Amino acid sequence: MQKCGTLYVVATPIGNLEDITLRALRVLREVSVIAAEDTRVTRKLLSHYDIHTPMTAYHQHSRGRRAEELVERLKSGSDAALVSDAGTPGISDPGHELIDLAIKAGIPIVVIPGANAIITALAASGLPTARFAFEGFPPRKESEKKAFFKGLKDDARTLVIYESPLRLLGTLKTALSELGDRRAAVVREATKVFEEVFRGTLSECIERFTHPKAKGEITVVIEGARLTKEPEHVEADIERKIQELLDQGLSERDAVRIIAAETGLPRRGIYKLAFEMKKGK
Repeated sequence: MQKCGTLYVVATPIGNLEDITLRALRVLREVSVIAAEDTRVTRKLLSHYDIHTPMTAYHQHSRGRRAEELVERLKSGSDAALVSDAGTPGISDPGHELIDLAIKAGIPIVVIPGANAIITALAASGLPTARFAFEGFPPRKESEKKAFFKGLKDDARTLVIYESPLRLLGTLKTALSELGDRRAAVVREATKVFEEVFRGTLSECIERFTHPKAKGEITVVIEGARLTKEPEHVEADIERKIQELLDQGLSERDAVRIIAAETGLPRRGIYKLAFEMKKGK
C-alpha cells in the first residue's frame, strides 16, 4: 500500500519577512507543492528566500474542488504545504477546510508554528492574557454587530478581534455602546515598518482613529467584563474557582495568579480566601 504524503500547515510572517522559522523554510523547499491563499503574496516570500517550489492557489473561491485535488495528490504520496497570506493557516481563512478533509482521509498533518497576529496583539496590549477569546471579524450589519458585542458583555475573558480599516471606527463605537468604556488596544500593521500599538479606553481609541483614519491590517484587543456582583457573591465565585483550579492539579500560587489575571482583583485578597478555605477543611 502506498504511503500518504504529509500536509504541512506552515505559519508565515504577518509583515516582517524575517519572522519565519528555519524549519518552515526547509519544509517550503522540500514539499512537492505549496497551496497558497494568494500566490502573488507567497511568491514575494519565496523569492526573498530563493525558494522555487511550485505553487497552486487555494482560496475561498476554489477551496471545494481544489481541496479534493490536493487530498488526492497527498494520497498519492506527495507532500504539500498549506500557507495563508500571513500568519497561521486555518485562522479566519479557508485553510481549516483542507485540514479537516485531509484528516478525514487519514493524511498526516504537521503544523509548523510561527507568527500569529492574535498572540502578537494580545501580548502587546498589556491586557490580561490568562484567558482570552478570539472572535474573528465582527458582523458588518450594525444590528448584528450590536448583538455580537451584547453577547460578549458578561465574558470576563480578554476579547481579540480582527477589523478592516474602513469599519474600525464603527466597530469601536458599537463596542463602546454595548460594553462600556473598557480598556483596549488597537494594533495596526504589526511587525511592519509603520507598526502602531495604541493603548487606552475605547473612547480614547475612537478619538485617536477618527482623524486620521486607520490604515493597514488591524487587530483589536478589549478588556473582559469586570465582576459586578455583591461582595459575598464574588467571594463565593472566587472560592469555587480556587477549588476548581486546585482540583485540576494547579498549585495554590498558580491558582491565585490565574484568578487575579482574570478578575483584576488583588492577589492578597485571593490568597486570604484560599487560606480561609484551608482552615475550614
